[in-house]
Amino acid sequence: MSSSTAVRDLQRDLENKANDLGKIQKDIAKNHQLRKKYTIQLGENELVLKELDLLEEDANVYKLIGPVLVKQDLAEANANVRKRIEYISAELKRLDAILQDMEEKQNNKREAIMKLQQRLQSIQAGKAKA
Repeated sequence: MSSSTAVRDLQRDLENKANDLGKIQKDIAKNHQLRKKYTIQLGENELVLKELDLLEEDANVYKLIGPVLVKQDLAEANANVRKRIEYISAELKRLDAILQDMEEKQNNKREAIMKLQQRLQSIQAGKAKA
């Protein structure tokens, strides 16, 4: 195989890996945005839970459903908020696992790109000497 063909193949491979790296980085950014959203929701729900814990047993609790406030049992409201916190926490753990996997893939792609660049440079340096 001639060196110009090898260089072209390496450049094509490098370009593909760079595109893959870009996609992974976009996915990581989306993950961060989603994680931020869930973290905010978790904080809001924990605040609601603290407020519900301050209430006495006979206090009136209302839930906003569309444009209407509907009376809700305090125990039911407490249970709903706790379930929501549990769900959001599970989602955050899932997102963390996905993020860790994506960051590992990103590092592997970067290493592969660096190796390809080094091979390409060594071929081009050999070509320049000839």
